[in-house]
Amino acid sequence: MSPRILLVDDETNIRKMVGALLQSEGFETAEAANGTAAIAAVERETPDAVLLDLMMPGGPDGLATLEQLKRSAPDLPVVMMSGKANLTDAVRATKLGAFQFLEKPLTPEGVLTTLRAALELSRTLAENRRLHEALGHADPLVGVSAAMDELRALIARVAPTEARVLITGESGTGKELVASAIHRQSARAAQRFVCVNSAAIPKDLVESEMFGHERGAFTGATERRVGRFELADGGTLFLDEVGDLSLEAQAKLLRVLETGVIERLGGERPVTVDVRVIAATNKDLTKAAQQGLFREDLLFRLNVLPLHILPLRERAEDVPPLVQHFAARQSGRLGRPVRLDAGAVQLLTAYAWPGNVRELANLVERLAILATGASITADDVARVVPQDGAARPSAGTDDWTDVALAGALDNFERTLIARALSAARGNVAEAARRLATDRANLYRRMRRLGLEPPRNVAG
Repeated sequence: MSPRILLVDDETNIRKMVGALLQSEGFETAEAANGTAAIAAVERETPDAVLLDLMMPGGPDGLATLEQLKRSAPDLPVVMMSGKANLTDAVRATKLGAFQFLEKPLTPEGVLTTLRAALELSRTLAENRRLHEALGHADPLVGVSAAMDELRALIARVAPTEARVLITGESGTGKELVASAIHRQSARAAQRFVCVNSAAIPKDLVESEMFGHERGAFTGATERRVGRFELADGGTLFLDEVGDLSLEAQAKLLRVLETGVIERLGGERPVTVDVRVIAATNKDLTKAAQQGLFREDLLFRLNVLPLHILPLRERAEDVPPLVQHFAARQSGRLGRPVRLDAGAVQLLTAYAWPGNVRELANLVERLAILATGASITADDVARVVPQDGAARPSAGTDDWTDVALAGALDNFERTLIARALSAARGNVAEAARRLATDRANLYRRMRRLGLEPPRNVAG
């Protein structure tokens, strides 16, 4: 499907001339003669980009129209054009969210190059939003532990500032989710939240990915590319796994943080950007700096406000509400109820979760897809959760593996209790009867094994 461009200009000849150019290049076009018609046309035509004149008599001018468009369609790229603009107009248009400012008389190359770059930005933002929704990065911070309460309070204090934040924690603890929460609670919330996984960028493409490049800057650069810093201009840039950047990339990042200026590969002019940087790592950057693997001056720049996320094994009370949250998400995706009974939740709570919240989310998804009964039980969980230290029955003594007896017995007892709670539908007295013990003894054993009395179940 061809991109659709809305042309907004009070001069009919300009609309016809630019429209003919765009149609000859395969674009679809729509027209509006003033700001009021442009606002209506955006709702009616759903264009992919807008070319908007600055000076238009009889109604809102270009800047007023731009302001209204950005409120109703914040991700729609708008290119301003004028033959009488001054620097003040250009600066205001940029602050209002204009992608670029073209001076009249327009040139075919200028119009086409700018629109293609604007459309690339639109596609990138749409993909970024789709990935965020798919990965749950706009999810609330779920948890009832004191650590989560403290984290939420710290985010509330940090978010309204412009200071850089360094988020630390093990893989899977939800560092990107915390960064997204900081962005959503900041004054930049209406602007873009752009993510960069530093570990996933090939070394020779870091500069192009971060700062962009011009057409022909290197072999294979057939189109101009807008870098992540430019995409995040006015908003927040999240640098995940920042500890994996090479020393060369660290030096270039430091220069941008110090100056607020980037240079595209092959570009002839510097570009000023207004970006709040939030970084994250699962590495000890202080130790890496001492070993010469991470620049100490960059660490000082990034670590203005440190934020640490505890691993899930240190806040086990957060597992039940997280299970509830992920079960509800799977219910929506699968179109059927996803329920975990008390025994299943107990067994999940007792697990150490080396992969943290990400591992829990993946496991609930697997359980939901494979579930055949009305509820997911402890037996279902036991089949998919690794029982660390538990000896597995083997066909012969030749398959023996050394294990810690106490740990294996604890895991076996924990699994038995969880299965009994499943069978008893969370009733502790009934579970005790099934285990041929009394309720007081079962409570004592549950406390020793770190199992909380069941309160509710997910679903």
